[in-house]
Amino acid sequence: MKDKVVWDETLIDQKVTYTLEIDGKLIIIKNTPARVNLETGEQFFSPETVDRLQQIVWNKQKPIQTITLPVYEYTN
Repeated sequence: MKDKVVWDETLIDQKVTYTLEIDGKLIIIKNTPARVNLETGEQFFSPETVDRLQQIVWNKQKPIQTITLPVYEYTN
């Protein structure tokens, strides 16, 4: 008989900063609701949250703020 592996995860509801890159542009969405794994930091989003994120990005909603940030390239 195989041993059963049991994962003990602690998930908490938090507001996170969601980031993605589209066509070379960095998009930041603040205060995004997520369930966050305390042990790994992994973020999980409900289907409703994912739908809202897609609406924000695809509809090119007017941002509340625009920032300039430096970009570096990793080289040896």
